[in-house]
Amino acid sequence: MNPTDEQAHAADRFHAGDHMALQAGAGTGKTTTLALLATRTKRRGRYLAFNKAIALDAARRFPSHVSCKTAHSLAYAAVGHRYQSRLGSARQPSWKTGSALGITKSMPIGDNDLSAKVLSHTALRTVTRFCHSADTAIASRHVPRLRGLECPDLHEQLAETVLPFARTAWEDLQHSEQGSVRFEHDHYLKMWALSEPKIDADFLLLDEAQDTNPVLEQVFTAQRGHAQLVMVGDSAQAIYGWRGATDVMAHFDGTALALTQSFRFGPHLAQEANRWLAIAGAPIRLQGTETIPTRLGPVDTPDAILCRTNVGAMTRVLSHLQAGHRVALAGGGDSLRSLALAARDLKNGRPTSHTELFLFSTWGEVQDYAAHDPAGADLQPFVDLIDTRTPDELLSAVSELVDESRAQVTVSTAHKAKGREWPTVQIADDFRPPKDSDETDSQGQLVPGPIDDAEARLAYVAVTRARTCLDLGGLAWVNQHPDGTPGWHP
Repeated sequence: MNPTDEQAHAADRFHAGDHMALQAGAGTGKTTTLALLATRTKRRGRYLAFNKAIALDAARRFPSHVSCKTAHSLAYAAVGHRYQSRLGSARQPSWKTGSALGITKSMPIGDNDLSAKVLSHTALRTVTRFCHSADTAIASRHVPRLRGLECPDLHEQLAETVLPFARTAWEDLQHSEQGSVRFEHDHYLKMWALSEPKIDADFLLLDEAQDTNPVLEQVFTAQRGHAQLVMVGDSAQAIYGWRGATDVMAHFDGTALALTQSFRFGPHLAQEANRWLAIAGAPIRLQGTETIPTRLGPVDTPDAILCRTNVGAMTRVLSHLQAGHRVALAGGGDSLRSLALAARDLKNGRPTSHTELFLFSTWGEVQDYAAHDPAGADLQPFVDLIDTRTPDELLSAVSELVDESRAQVTVSTAHKAKGREWPTVQIADDFRPPKDSDETDSQGQLVPGPIDDAEARLAYVAVTRARTCLDLGGLAWVNQHPDGTPGWHP
């Protein structure tokens, strides 16, 4: 390859032995750059990927002296394999788990009487927050704040009540064969981190660093004594804060560098990307490649349609199937098919054998679990879909999905589109503008509220998936929003 000045500078600093934090904007060739660093040394390296697909792709591009794995695969090999019999167990409402932990009655907190159900939810959320943290023991800071109990005194009372049950839950998870608490992959990752592992390598490359949990950050930075550390990512693509990820690049102790030349698209799309980068307060701005004539405008037949929500994605799938198009759904339809079959059984009063739902007796129990139980929040989009369509409609749609290689259009959520690219992309209409504020302009019209940083980052991910044409579609409202002035121009 013929490296850019930015890539050459990164290679120079790597070979000088610097610990590095490399901000790599969309399409700037971060994996190519990391492979460049690794190829020009014979030292043993490890590349830590965000997910298995990225790790497998990297393994094909890196030299043999660099091992490409996910952090979870390292943790599973060291610790997680001992808990194989508990992984993938059935979901159950938190109150049932709480009952097994000893939460059998309501308890007073100030003037409030918290039910056993709420206490169970809170205890299990406390364990989850602990697992995402870099802490060595469960403490009051891991107890989530509840509405109406925000003041320090009430929160401390809540913590005193909940912490014993949370610690009992964590103790339950230490049993490798069986237990009351559903065992998750993040549990053995935390156990691995607590063992203070030493990763055998001369240098470590941490990809997608902007989405790293504090627990993995702790393991990674602890290797500084014997390994050179390089983290690469894009702070503006930090879109997993809702599951505990933090942008560890912001405070990493190392040489700060950037890759800003995008090889994916041209200057016009770079300008659109920079608008969202400015709104998100990102540390970089992009330059497009002059020889790539990317345009912004309507697309009648896009290669990909990117949606804000799973419900939006399935709605688009259904509409394109009805129009006679060959449609692919990013990630495939297998999980949706099995869930739709389970939903049909429960709605018809029959038990289901689905591993995540067989402990529920009725569809109403699943609705209640998704709406009110924190552990079931990830099921809410699916519940919404079943409640607006029917299981049979979804099953029929899934049966008609095709592989992306044969599809006329691929439908995806913006989250699942991360790391992907297509020639032409259309933004779906479920990207909503922020609500109006209470302020009025000189014409007496309500002024739109500010654009949330997290939504700006998700929009940036979505608009930078296109190579030749972007149909701004559901994000076109930004052209009339006060925050939507053009960003930095290359």
